[in-house]
Amino acid sequence: MSRRNEIEARLRQHLEPDHLELEDESHRHSVPPGSESHFRAVVVSPAFAGKALLARHRLIHQTLGEVMQQIHALTLHTYTPQEWAARSGNTTESPPCLGGGKAQSA
Repeated sequence: MSRRNEIEARLRQHLEPDHLELEDESHRHSVPPGSESHFRAVVVSPAFAGKALLARHRLIHQTLGEVMQQIHALTLHTYTPQEWAARSGNTTESPPCLGGGKAQSA
């Protein structure tokens, strides 16, 4: 199973999200093709109700377990269903990569 598929399966199984977007952003970084090392996730779940941002991120990190050791970066956008509705489904994009040789050309 690809790393992306494993991340998605774990998030769906443990958080039962109302909405889930998982994007492999590795192509935007200085890594070999197919690395599956940089991801962006938008997770809308009732499991986040009453939790602060840090607690939501910890919950995702716990859900992914050892998979977190296999990736370099995970950008998280976490919302309750009510917060998501108030945003009309809008999120922000990940910042550009400045790692590797890209810092000098940015």
